[in-house]
Amino acid sequence: MDLSAIADSFINGIKQTTALEYIAVFAGIISVWFSRKENTWVYPTGLVNTIIYIYLSFKGGLPGEASVNFYYTVLSIYGWIIWSRRNQQQQPVLKITDSSGKGWLQQLSFFAVFYIVLYFAIGWLEKEGYTKGAIPWADAFASATAYTGMWLMTRKKVESWYWWIATNIASIPLYFVKEYVFTSVYYLVLLIMAVWGLVEWKRKASTQNNHSL
Repeated sequence: MDLSAIADSFINGIKQTTALEYIAVFAGIISVWFSRKENTWVYPTGLVNTIIYIYLSFKGGLPGEASVNFYYTVLSIYGWIIWSRRNQQQQPVLKITDSSGKGWLQQLSFFAVFYIVLYFAIGWLEKEGYTKGAIPWADAFASATAYTGMWLMTRKKVESWYWWIATNIASIPLYFVKEYVFTSVYYLVLLIMAVWGLVEWKRKASTQNNHSL
């Protein structure tokens, strides 16, 4: 596909973007901004995004994306509760921390299990005609990295941003070829914000470690 065809596809995709998709995208951007700031509003704003995308994904025949957003919704409620806990000094009980070697092993295992399950599930759904335009290996990768990133974010692990970066990189071309052009641009914005969030959380984790010495 040449640049002219990409530009035409982008323009046509923007024209076809629904009001619901615009709302979901802007809610998602706001949610990521709050997550970078370690603000509990990451979760209520994120719920607006995920609930809309569950509907859009089912409507568009994208079960992988629907499952991811359902998972986001459940963990957003859980994360909201955990992040809201305060000690007697009204400071957050949960602090931003780095993962240990054991933590990394758990993350990779978590990712691998979900990737395998999603790959075969999406492949089966595609074969049976329940999905439109599914790309099992790519859909499974984007979904499994997102599952891992969300799990780690509820625990305020710095490494969650690495998984978000992987999700965003995979999702940019994935949504573009599925003609969700505005959502593709959304993931480009999220990629930039994820790098920003990684830098910010690494700084906070380092500051907290120094204070604990």
